[in-house]
Amino acid sequence: MSEAQTPRRRSLLKGAAVAAGAMSAPMVAVAQTTSFRFQSTWPAKDIFHEYANDFAKKVNDMAGGRLKIEVLPSGAVVPAFQLLEAVNKGTLDGGHGVVAYHYGKNSALALWGSGPAYGMDPNMVLAWHNYGGGKALLEEIYKAINMDVVSYLYGPMPTQPLGWFKKPVSNVAQIKGLKFRTVGLSVDIFTELGAAVNPLPGGEIVPALDRGLIDAAEFNNASSDRALGFQDVSKNCMLQSFHQSGEQFEILFNKAKYNALPAELKAIIDYAVQASSADMSWKAIDRNSKDYIELKTKDKVKFYKTPDAILKAQLDAWDKVIAKKQTDNPHFKKVLDSQKAFAQRAGQWQNDYMVDFKMAWNRYFSGKKA
Repeated sequence: MSEAQTPRRRSLLKGAAVAAGAMSAPMVAVAQTTSFRFQSTWPAKDIFHEYANDFAKKVNDMAGGRLKIEVLPSGAVVPAFQLLEAVNKGTLDGGHGVVAYHYGKNSALALWGSGPAYGMDPNMVLAWHNYGGGKALLEEIYKAINMDVVSYLYGPMPTQPLGWFKKPVSNVAQIKGLKFRTVGLSVDIFTELGAAVNPLPGGEIVPALDRGLIDAAEFNNASSDRALGFQDVSKNCMLQSFHQSGEQFEILFNKAKYNALPAELKAIIDYAVQASSADMSWKAIDRNSKDYIELKTKDKVKFYKTPDAILKAQLDAWDKVIAKKQTDNPHFKKVLDSQKAFAQRAGQWQNDYMVDFKMAWNRYFSGKKA
């Protein structure tokens, strides 16, 4: 071989060695992304849809590209009240809403939110759900109505207002004949009080109130109500009510899609739910209080405390409603019995241990030092 050929031969030998080394190197696994398409039951501008996106972001960030949840607003795929069926069928991989929206499937489902919950606040209802037997009962009901879903409850909601009224009400008689919007078992409560109830989804309430199709309506909180534009069609809001005083959010997964996930991604979902529950409750305090002030100062809304006589009438109506429902529906009675047992114990503890925070607030901000 001539001297001129030597460099070329050396180059060929080097290339072959590199190729051989590459072939013997271990294959590096590239993680594939599993994408889930969710829909919320909330308009895109509602803070509730923001909460849904907050949950999805926590999952997406912790999953490191292995799982990605995309959240669409209400109506993008199905109407708000059809979310459960869509997730069950696999039309959607999951969704964000409230259990009360499934009231038509089984009336007991509305007990996760509607009514006074035997004096439990929303965080206590979540405690009952997670540690007092509620979760097993919810799974039992879903199985009974052939809904193949995985459900997570989270996010204790502040007490919801009685609602927005063309004219404020001062007694129970003024509710009779009122065309009123609410959902879930609240429909039964206000029907018992004499109202003509229309269970409209969130995005349809303000237009209906504006056109006079309804006289009054409740939705949820200062931030959501302001975003939906209640202040543009009514200047009167009644605060405090037992109709939905213990509600929380629900995150749904299609069971087959969820079960196909590896254990570590399921764990990420579990912990994302818990983190989102805490974050939502903190954000709600910040945002609701700001929007409450804006509604009063900028939008000139007048807020009224719901009279105790109306609150008592709600409890009377509730007792009549549940007396009938638990006779008609065995699941209804099972849920009520479970809630009552937990509330008796946990409520006594909370009522005995918790100080009257209003006393301290009044001392520093209202001039009442009694």
